[in-house]
Amino acid sequence: MAAAPSERTRVKRLNKRAKYDAETVHGILDAMPVCSVGYVFKGAPFVTTTLQWREGDHIFWHGSAASRMLEACENAEVCVSVSIIDGFVMARLAFNHSCNYRSVMVFGTARKITDPAEKELRLRNFTEQLWPGRWDMLRPVTAKEIKATTVLHLALDESSAKVRNGPPGDDEEDYALPIWAGVIPVRTQILPPTDDPRLIPGLTPPPHIGSFKFG
Repeated sequence: MAAAPSERTRVKRLNKRAKYDAETVHGILDAMPVCSVGYVFKGAPFVTTTLQWREGDHIFWHGSAASRMLEACENAEVCVSVSIIDGFVMARLAFNHSCNYRSVMVFGTARKITDPAEKELRLRNFTEQLWPGRWDMLRPVTAKEIKATTVLHLALDESSAKVRNGPPGDDEEDYALPIWAGVIPVRTQILPPTDDPRLIPGLTPPPHIGSFKFG
């Protein structure tokens, strides 16, 4: 198993579940765009939920240039986490219940993209990762809209994954008890799209609308 890239990324509790290889970390980040960004604003800790995407060995997130979160994160130490629940683990003892999950935690200094052309490129890449072909069919963004958007990125140099997958781990003497135990699988399902009430009549969802998959 690859070693932890730094002391603060080293998984200490149940460290047999730790994974530090890029393939595992990248796979989890690519499977779940929803993330939580931890930061400090005016001396107080905050955690904000947003969307992230990965390009190579960096993750990106964006929002309004007026965002408190983005202002606080720029050139600051942050912690970004992503979690996917794969199942509820039902044991024979309440304390042994658990979840099957995949998670990633990333530490580092968030940097702001200042070049407008690169900013637009990153936003295009984000859209195309989710729905290939979407960007080119949309109204072009304006320079004013690009200016009003902040894009931050964070290197994956200090990242770790933690994964649980399997049946419950009960005390040996409890396996003889007449209590059902096992795993309840959990999946995030993408449902058919619904039309905007103000949609021009006759328009139907393009093929790329159904291309995105969670998990």
